[in-house]
Amino acid sequence: MRIALLTYSTKPRGGVVHTLALAEALAALGEQVDVWTLGRDGDTTFFRPVDPRVGVRAVPFPAVDGEDVGARIVRSIAVLRAAFGAERAAYDVVHAQDCISANAALPCLRTIHHLDQFTTPELAACHERAVVEPIGRICVSEAVAAEVEQGWGLRPTVIPNGVDADRFAAASGDLVGRARWRERIGGRYVLALGGIEPRKGSIDLLEAHAELVCREPSLADVRLVFGGGETLFDYRAYRADFEERAAALDTAPVVLGPVPDDDLPALVAEASALGFVSTKEGFGLAAMEALAAGVPVIARDLPVLREVFGDAVHFAGDVPGIARVLTGVLVTRPDPAPGRALAASYTWSAAARAHRNLYADRLRS
Repeated sequence: MRIALLTYSTKPRGGVVHTLALAEALAALGEQVDVWTLGRDGDTTFFRPVDPRVGVRAVPFPAVDGEDVGARIVRSIAVLRAAFGAERAAYDVVHAQDCISANAALPCLRTIHHLDQFTTPELAACHERAVVEPIGRICVSEAVAAEVEQGWGLRPTVIPNGVDADRFAAASGDLVGRARWRERIGGRYVLALGGIEPRKGSIDLLEAHAELVCREPSLADVRLVFGGGETLFDYRAYRADFEERAAALDTAPVVLGPVPDDDLPALVAEASALGFVSTKEGFGLAAMEALAAGVPVIARDLPVLREVFGDAVHFAGDVPGIARVLTGVLVTRPDPAPGRALAASYTWSAAARAHRNLYADRLRS
């Protein structure tokens, strides 16, 4: 099969990580795979090297000064549609991984990683079309598939994510890399990945961290660290609220921004805990990588995370609960074995085989 996988960015967002890993696993099975994306700000490559068996097609997408989110979304769709449309006939399977690339590639298959609620009209329309109009839908968890069925009467196929568990498990033994992060941050830390965003519950985690430091004197040295955050969207208002709240709490979280891919596993492995308190998730890849590294995870109590993680993470539903559970795992580190085993059970090769079977069924129908 000749397969096109489409994503909206070259940056290390969860859906982009998924797209590259799936493409490489499909190529390892002998399929011909190209990944199409928008190359923003002159990017011609992804945030990490890609298996040479996978073709990379980065469509130039220069910045436009003063462009708002709605206009940027409309232009993103138009630019990717024009470039991909000229070559789509070369592919047997067209599979988009987000609402922007789905709108650019319709008719196509689409993975719905999670559902959002947008107030920007262009984003809301993009989201709706990318649920309703694809020729088939995939979800990475049963909980999100159930949301799609309840909301639109459409039943997606469920294919869980894979996890590069070996890479993050190996990082637990990278003493040099871990020491480098410990020295840079200044000691122990709780880590959050994905940047400072409403969906990531960043302010809730900020408040919970401040509460636990006040509650437990032995944890006064534990820093709060935020990594990642590259996005097409405009979260400046939320970031301002975050900074205002940090000042009011008299706390100074470490904000790293995007982290080089080679440095990420050691950053995760050195963390005393991962705060994963998103209000919306499709699977929880960052949390699964932390478990692979032996790091305890505090997760928002969401149905999708209950489904995916079971008893391998520690759940909390609000700021006091997050503070209480974080305190518990920092004072008494839990056994990492169940989390490591769970992470190892999700493989990209299994995900690729399930995708290939779905593609073949579609081509036969």
